[in-house]
Amino acid sequence: MLTLDLSGKRALVMGVANERSLGFAIAKKLREAGAEVALSYQAERLRPEAEKLAQALGGALLFQADVTKEAELAALFAGIRAAWGYLDYLVHSIAFAPREAFEGRYLDTKREDWLLALEVSAYSFVAVARHAEPLLREGGALLTLTYYASEKVVPRYNVMAAAKAALEASVRYLAYELGPKGIRVNAISAGPVRTVAARSIPGFSTLYERAGKLAPLGRNITPEEVGNAGLFLLSPLASGITGTVLFVDAGYHILGMIPAE
Repeated sequence: MLTLDLSGKRALVMGVANERSLGFAIAKKLREAGAEVALSYQAERLRPEAEKLAQALGGALLFQADVTKEAELAALFAGIRAAWGYLDYLVHSIAFAPREAFEGRYLDTKREDWLLALEVSAYSFVAVARHAEPLLREGGALLTLTYYASEKVVPRYNVMAAAKAALEASVRYLAYELGPKGIRVNAISAGPVRTVAARSIPGFSTLYERAGKLAPLGRNITPEEVGNAGLFLLSPLASGITGTVLFVDAGYHILGMIPAE
């Protein structure tokens, strides 16, 4: 039986808001494999929940950082350096767009909503990669979370689809630039999961039910399956994989025309 031992490895998981977060599912798997884990959260109001999650991971380090504020990012990675001295893995589980940007037509997206969604959901990955680069050891890896709407139209996903497309392009460019240092960069495109963030998207319940019905596996995925995939992509088992978007969606992404019932 193959045992994955990540003892001595250190991972920062950014954007874990609650126990249903996909980032937390990945953090749990990293911890179970023996890695030390640190969590970051966006604002002070989220600290109580972040503390609970840190305790659930056996006492993870906690840092507060708003990714739209350069000074807070700098302080976060200075804290990682002071506590650990190095970093092996970074998980970026961060995305945001105002609710009204999902409710109307994509055509009517406001400039300020577009800029905020792209900054938080896509540019932040570039920013944290830049800050993490000096700390990452050879063999390290970055991982982010995306969604199929980056490639195909998912009604009401709107500006977040554009943000995810930019995020996936960033995965490829970062993989190209960090590859010579032995650092890999990948993304997981997860199918619909009943996270708090997902359920704020108008029409999510219908999307969730339809995806589970039509997917080749005949069901929706679980957070644990995303956690397993994240653990794999970060670990040495995926040492030859970089610049890739791995679909964990029960096969939904392979579908073209759906046969009539």
